[in-house]
Amino acid sequence: MNIGGGDEYDARTRTSEGVPGARDGARTTTRTRLPGSEGGANRPPTRPGRSLVTVVAVVVLLIAAIAFANRGGSDGDGGGESGNAASDGKDGTAPRAQPTAPSGEKPVKNSPNALASGFPHSERGAQSAAANYAVALVSADMMKADKRQEIIQQLFTPNQVDPTIKRMKKAYSSNLLSSLGLDKDGNPPKGATFISRTVPVGTQVRKYDDNTAKLDVWCTGVFGNAGKKSTNPVRNDWFTLTLDLKWTDGDWKVQDFAQKEGPAPVNGDNRASGAEEISDAVEKFGGFTYAR
Repeated sequence: MNIGGGDEYDARTRTSEGVPGARDGARTTTRTRLPGSEGGANRPPTRPGRSLVTVVAVVVLLIAAIAFANRGGSDGDGGGESGNAASDGKDGTAPRAQPTAPSGEKPVKNSPNALASGFPHSERGAQSAAANYAVALVSADMMKADKRQEIIQQLFTPNQVDPTIKRMKKAYSSNLLSSLGLDKDGNPPKGATFISRTVPVGTQVRKYDDNTAKLDVWCTGVFGNAGKKSTNPVRNDWFTLTLDLKWTDGDWKVQDFAQKEGPAPVNGDNRASGAEEISDAVEKFGGFTYAR
């Protein structure tokens, strides 16, 4: 919906030839020992076999490995970041594994029914912001003037809020809304549900520095009115959003954005679902927070 803007495996079998301790042509005799005869009562106990020794050794080594692995995370807070934490290798020492310690940076701060925010000041943070902003900018809420204004105020840099509100007011004209099967206030016909759900497929960084970023977000999505008598049935589309972001007040904000069609793959042969099934799916399946 356009919104204006060769390994080889060698298996070898080992075989034992003959009987251990036996010699070719050797003659053997059988002797019977009676209890207490020839010192039989005082024979030493049988020595354990090799297999038992091997099992014991493996168990001991396993216990030692577990104890060593857990030693780095015993500072009390579970984070492994105190003075007892494993070396990261930067001081010349070999880094040690911390299997229970968290890694990476938290990609986003969000809460239910709120737009994602608090992205890291990094290239990956900019990619996360762009993906989440694409979802918001091509959502069903953009059809309503009040909701659209809230989205713009939260996502855009302060100096671009008012110009963008005016720009979007022109873009979401009565003609556009009518072509989507909505009235001038962005409402669908009675008994119908308007759907506009965007799914980012990937991001591409065109340009990045410490305070600005220009990114493309390849998206797919569904939009239209789900209803038995709808003249604008729900369908899918493919498009790319280009966003110019700026680091502002501790977060990535939008300076400008544009949209173009595609790239679109060949359509599959999936059976089209009915209006009721589509409406039910939108109610049951919630959206995602996108992060890199």
